[in-house]
Amino acid sequence: QVQLVESGGGLVQAGGSLRLSCAASGRTFSSYVIGWFRQALGKEREFVAAIWRSGGSTYYADSVKGRFTISRDNAKNTVYLQMNSLEPEDTAVYSCAASTRTGLLRDYAPRQDAYAYWGQGTQVTVSS
Repeated sequence: QVQLVESGGGLVQAGGSLRLSCAASGRTFSSYVIGWFRQALGKEREFVAAIWRSGGSTYYADSVKGRFTISRDNAKNTVYLQMNSLEPEDTAVYSCAASTRTGLLRDYAPRQDAYAYWGQGTQVTVSS
């Protein structure tokens, strides 16, 4: 199994940037696809981005494409979410999750049920 802990959340102004980290424990970190999800108050949790085991492939929700970048450093057991040009609608609790699924990310990465392990989340607040 793998344990995930998010960090890096905080309060930023619209147009600003923030980098979230998803730190994992366990020796099989590189065997997991890692996804980022977010949930705003009063809204359902939604998919943000996902990254393949090797980091060679990524997939993004249309709402963040071009603004957010997901990356991973398997040597550090960490996945990052670089968030640029933040908007108030980006305000949410951001959680990372680990999946054992295989195949094209676009076929399963957006589905919450594709992920077996979840972190507790970190709050991101974007002020206008």
